[in-house]
Amino acid sequence: MLPALGRDRLGGLMSGLVQIGPAASHPGLPAATDRRGRKGRPAWLRIRLSTPEKYHSIRRLVEGLDLNTVCQEARCPNIYECWGEHGTATFMILGDICTRSCGFCSVTTGRPKPGVDENEPARVAQAVRIMGLRHAVITSVDRDDLPDGGAGHFANVIRAIHAGDSKIAVEVLTPDFRGVSNALDLVLAAKPEVFSHNMETVPRMYRLARPGSDYRRSLEVLTEAARRRDRGEYLGRVKTGIMVGIGEAPEEVLRTLTEIQAAGVEILTIGQYMQPTSKHLPVDRWVHPDEFGTYREHAIELGFLHCESGPLVRSSYHAHEHVAAAASA
Repeated sequence: MLPALGRDRLGGLMSGLVQIGPAASHPGLPAATDRRGRKGRPAWLRIRLSTPEKYHSIRRLVEGLDLNTVCQEARCPNIYECWGEHGTATFMILGDICTRSCGFCSVTTGRPKPGVDENEPARVAQAVRIMGLRHAVITSVDRDDLPDGGAGHFANVIRAIHAGDSKIAVEVLTPDFRGVSNALDLVLAAKPEVFSHNMETVPRMYRLARPGSDYRRSLEVLTEAARRRDRGEYLGRVKTGIMVGIGEAPEEVLRTLTEIQAAGVEILTIGQYMQPTSKHLPVDRWVHPDEFGTYREHAIELGFLHCESGPLVRSSYHAHEHVAAAASA
């Protein structure tokens, strides 16, 4: 059901999406269309490679403090801009070995070392301070081997950053913690300014793209965080992100956005899936920027406070701007 827009509005949106179509429908732009005949990325996905001193200084800092970043592990296309121009990075805690094997993610799957690095919160806080960040983004691998899924470690990182400077906003992008009952309590008790958990894709694609996860469980994590916010128990924002171009249909995207908004999520990101290696899921299609614009329009009409939607958008890309935009909405 799409109560906020109604069937007529949905029909109009779908008509527009059909007209937009894949990259091949735009003359003069390279067509990289499907799993069988993809020739390369279209023009709007080409990035400018720039490695100024700021880029190298952040790389040295990360390596010197023995930290992991999702920028490197997930092969983010925005790393040159974020590190080189803005001096920002998204820290990935709890090691670099993930206990799940998602079809879209390049982070190594395996058996992590037992336990957690007790000194990591202090090192992350030190890096945040040295970089002069006012908005720090923290994510992690899945750690299903830990009793709390790593929730307590997230809380320790949040507290360490706030202890260094209470004015620094901390955004956490967490796993689903496999539904562990007190995991969300541990994270939210540390008072992150933004709580985020990515839905990643539409329900039908979960078995293929996220075999160790469950759509309803992920939605419930966001729903519960929003409930805490509405009851005044949590004073931050609730955020999520999805990818497109992985095999979903545009109508499925629209319906998924409706469910996410109904769960109480305020901030949404939508970006293009890009295959990290030949061993990962192939790109089903390159989504044109106009289609991303349609998704953003739909999201705002549904009631999201802010939606960042575009081919190169990632969860933490310009994250501080997402919060500022939501606050002024």
